[in-house]
Amino acid sequence: MISVIAIDDEPLALQLIAEYIQKTPDLMLAGQFENPLEAARFAGLNHIDIVFTDIQMPGLNGIEFTKSMVNGPVVIFTTAFEKYAIEGFKLDVADYLLKPFTYEEFLTAVHKAERMIRSVRKPADEVLANNEFLFLKSDYKIKRINFRNILYIEGLKEYVKVYPMNSDKPVLSLSSLKVLETKLPSDKFMRVHRSFIVNLEMIDTIDRSRIVFGKKYIPIGNQYKDKFQEYLNRNFL
Repeated sequence: MISVIAIDDEPLALQLIAEYIQKTPDLMLAGQFENPLEAARFAGLNHIDIVFTDIQMPGLNGIEFTKSMVNGPVVIFTTAFEKYAIEGFKLDVADYLLKPFTYEEFLTAVHKAERMIRSVRKPADEVLANNEFLFLKSDYKIKRINFRNILYIEGLKEYVKVYPMNSDKPVLSLSSLKVLETKLPSDKFMRVHRSFIVNLEMIDTIDRSRIVFGKKYIPIGNQYKDKFQEYLNRNFL
């Protein structure tokens, strides 16, 4: 999850940003502040990925806040004044949202911030991998994933969800199915859909072009059917 805080001395504007954050998958609202000094103290004690901040605020304005965040979170300015745009981009903020802004504009800013975050994080294809396990970053931790315990993997834009055996909680990591395909042993795993990779050794039931894992049905995409059928033919009695 991406940890986010919002700062605005206008309660209604702050509430709107908080609602946008809460309705967006993969964003976690870590805090919302009307006082930028309190936000600065909070950010100094907690890991924050993205900050949405107004500019004109009492005590500490958004520009001063951003300058104080050395090697800190990615900043997105939210303001009713165009005159600060140049100053914002000098500070290398991710985006500059002019109030009132729509949810679509908010998402565009988030995607820019995510690209900036990825550019400084160690990508998943640089971590250790072999024929028995790999390491994935998840929730600011590094987790060992044993191949034999994986049922299937789901791709979600810039993220993947690894579903282990005997657990309803997947491991979420900033990566892609394309990257994982290069790390997974091809004799044990196969991509069967643009959004799914399955553990071939865990397949128990196939129902009308769908692989069944308990209550979950994994569709077999048209472009992957021939390859999957070849696998079945090799192992068909």
